[in-house]
Amino acid sequence: MPDKETTHAETREYALSSCNTHDVVPGHGTELIQADAWTDVAPWRKAERKRLIDERLAVDAEERQAKSDRIASRLDLTIGKVSGRIVSGYWPFRGEPDLRNWAIKVIERGARIALPVVIKKGWPLEFRVWGPGDPLERGVWNILVPSHGPSVQPDVVIAPVVGFDQANYRLGYGGGFFDRTLAAMPKRPFVVGVGYSNSRIQTIYPQPHDIPMDVIVTDE
Repeated sequence: MPDKETTHAETREYALSSCNTHDVVPGHGTELIQADAWTDVAPWRKAERKRLIDERLAVDAEERQAKSDRIASRLDLTIGKVSGRIVSGYWPFRGEPDLRNWAIKVIERGARIALPVVIKKGWPLEFRVWGPGDPLERGVWNILVPSHGPSVQPDVVIAPVVGFDQANYRLGYGGGFFDRTLAAMPKRPFVVGVGYSNSRIQTIYPQPHDIPMDVIVTDE
């Protein structure tokens, strides 16, 4: 942490400017953070990311699937008609909601599903069309991605969240891929964050590079 940090037993307080002395770190109560200082926000996000991932991995697999099914049903209401549209999904990773069955049903209803592929660190994601039976390979973080296939611009982007706040800002894995991708797209898609309801936090302390989701869909 920066040298602004002062430790008193188990309570940590961060130096604050006078304009944000009431910003309380969600989930920790006694911890305060300067909302406009990336040197403070970055390590806080790292710790919060670990906490939230550990929490969701501790949930029984059957319960996670039940939550995923509830998210899927709410996605149908949120997105509406899918026929003729390209919907970007994802291959689940580290306890994320598993929406693969939902994606297959979306294909059956006339849409195309695309999966995000990391091409290179610091680059926007590429979206490749995928369908059941299409070959997959291990990509970054060992996530399965389409081996080949046309690169497309999705109409709807489904973005899994590690955490999210009331302003629809997404806490991801720290690589900045989704923000970079959305900023580079010639036409903004409808962006839907998906996650478990207990991943809600007060704020992620959004920075200039952060782009909010249009809506967040949870199991509640």
